[in-house]
Amino acid sequence: MSNQHSHSTDSDTKSLRLAFFLNLGFTIIEIIGGLLTNSLAVLSDAFHDLGDSLSLGLAWYFQKISKKGRNATYTYGYRRFSMIGAILNSIILVSGSVFIFTKAIPRLIHVEEADPKGMMLLALLGIAVNGFAVLRLRNQKSQNIRVVRIHLMEDVLGWFAVLIGSITIYFTEWYQIDPILSMLISLYILYNVVKNLSKSMKIILQAIPDTLDYEKVQKVLMSFPAIESFHDLHLWSLDGEKNILTVHLVIEQNARDEAARLKQEVKNALAELDIVHCTLETESAEDDCQDVFNDD
Repeated sequence: MSNQHSHSTDSDTKSLRLAFFLNLGFTIIEIIGGLLTNSLAVLSDAFHDLGDSLSLGLAWYFQKISKKGRNATYTYGYRRFSMIGAILNSIILVSGSVFIFTKAIPRLIHVEEADPKGMMLLALLGIAVNGFAVLRLRNQKSQNIRVVRIHLMEDVLGWFAVLIGSITIYFTEWYQIDPILSMLISLYILYNVVKNLSKSMKIILQAIPDTLDYEKVQKVLMSFPAIESFHDLHLWSLDGEKNILTVHLVIEQNARDEAARLKQEVKNALAELDIVHCTLETESAEDDCQDVFNDD
């Protein structure tokens, strides 16, 4: 198992590295191409790809350091560092989208010509590069890479939109489609940024993961006859993938000798709810245990 995991992690890292350099190289090309073709739609997608390049670079970096185990400084390991990358990526994407809007709105009033042939060439190249990156990551199973793959698929769809826009300009000379298209791409980016930033903040603030049902967890705990009650129950996610639980279980006096077996049974039941790490403390009703998180 250890060797299989190591090979899988190395494959993930190599795939992310290739996708990063492909995306970064093409981002530079499309920024230059967007300036040469005078296309805001191309530039808006370039900012999106710049954010994706940062995401890929950070994903590649964190995939590498995730091999490092926990230590005296980071007792949970390095997995939550990915949240820093998500927030930085969001700042870059929001800044880029605002910049595109400041350039697009005046162009609706004062129309500027764009080069549709250059836009078509860049769009076809964008579809090819991002499509290849998606195919390269298609067999990777980690949640981290699945999210990256979704972002790259969004890029492919964005370049299809640029391709359609360039064809429209070529046949109709309706140059307003370029700033309109750039604003639509920017709005789509902002929508996803807000959605992803909300998820990242919930993880940082240790909210209950969306994939877990608090009441269902309670029912699982109370399904064991030896458990009389529980308190100090906390549920959170380490990085959006690994869910963690801590709880104090009040058990019957005659069950205290079998506390170890009970704990293992509870952990097995909670594992079916995708809770991978549990810290269970058992006590009797007579024990004086106070919940420090309870303000009452």
